[in-house]
Amino acid sequence: MPDPSKINVLLIGSGAREHAIAWKLRQSPRLGQLFTANPENPGISALAAPADVLLDPKNTMRLQNFCLANRVQLAVIGPEEPLAAGLSDALLGEQSMAGKSSGGLKGCVQAVFGPSQAAAQLESDKAFSKELMRSSLIPTADARTFTDFGAAKAYLESRESAQVIKAAGLAKGKGVFVPASLPEAIAALEQIMVKKAFGAAGDKVVIEERLKGREVSVFALVDGKNIFMLDACQDHKRLGDGATGPNTGGMGSLCPSPALDERLLAKIERDVVVPTIDALRRDGIEYRGVLYVGLMLTPAGPKVLEYNVRFGDPECQVLMSRLQGDLVEIMLATGSRGLDKVDLSFRPGAAVCVVLAAQGYPDNPRTGQVITGIDEARQVEGVEVFMGGVRRDAEGRLVTAGGRVLSVTAVGADVNEARKRAYAAADRIQFEGKVLRRDIGTDVVG
Repeated sequence: MPDPSKINVLLIGSGAREHAIAWKLRQSPRLGQLFTANPENPGISALAAPADVLLDPKNTMRLQNFCLANRVQLAVIGPEEPLAAGLSDALLGEQSMAGKSSGGLKGCVQAVFGPSQAAAQLESDKAFSKELMRSSLIPTADARTFTDFGAAKAYLESRESAQVIKAAGLAKGKGVFVPASLPEAIAALEQIMVKKAFGAAGDKVVIEERLKGREVSVFALVDGKNIFMLDACQDHKRLGDGATGPNTGGMGSLCPSPALDERLLAKIERDVVVPTIDALRRDGIEYRGVLYVGLMLTPAGPKVLEYNVRFGDPECQVLMSRLQGDLVEIMLATGSRGLDKVDLSFRPGAAVCVVLAAQGYPDNPRTGQVITGIDEARQVEGVEVFMGGVRRDAEGRLVTAGGRVLSVTAVGADVNEARKRAYAAADRIQFEGKVLRRDIGTDVVG
């Protein structure tokens, strides 16, 4: 007979973020079986059994049947795309925004860690999130939304201050442009709206004033009624040292961020997180999952840059490294309105994550390069290596298979110790064309 105290979990997502989540889930005494819908990641497949079912948010019947047959009680959805497509609703047997049925099945899991399709609009529709902030007086940059290229171009030409241009839909983290001049701004607008570089995600654009200050990432667990603020993180987005080069999905992270103290974090909870959850609730939308708020610490106070409805990558890696408590219980409680009943804290000290990227990232990452030294890197005290763009080749060797290949993550008594450990481990890993920044976890912003 199955142990009733054990929880079977299905993890959805194939990146280093999900590898970090799987690593933490495996430490839980409550974990029964851990299944992965994405066994192509060697790091995840070493920790979880393959679900042996295709992940298709448009046709969830097979996934639902898998959960029922394998007594999956908790589904953890890592990426934004399946959340935006309504997978959380389908697994819970609820009606999605688009009115899609759940395949005729009642809820096939007890809880999902990840918000509904309606709540996921905070990330999947930047125009929706801007209107929510505006109507709820949540501090953010002044912005306008356009569906017509000519009108958007005319607005840009009328602005005296610098603007940021964003594809309103999901663009895999690549739909935000910070142009240095008006010609660059118009070229970005053409990329989004005319050339359709991001497909339907660019049918609408948001043009907003460029804020100045320090950028931070704030995360909160929300179970529909309770909010638990996690330690703030610092993300390094630019490709090169000194915050130079193109924007990326993230070249490294630090937790906790030195830019936020308890007073400022409490202010962000009061002025941003609580009003956001309340505004959704007024529209009949209950938020359950992790809310990620990207903020700029301006001279006028914190202002929201964007919402995400999942953990950031590489912020998740440093959060999981410092998190204390049973992640199975924490995620189950978040998805079932019981967050006030679990123990959750962070270990003292700091964590630093250094991303090792492929040559040519972010535009044209080189794949197929053999990776060595991961086991040696893990021998450094306090270090774990999470796999992102990694696959096994026909000979069983680990090779590069994406832009951000590995997340070398270290904990330490303070930032300096964590940095030293992370870089010592990163230097033990080799693959042709390896790219990394040498200033992760320092005072360099960006």
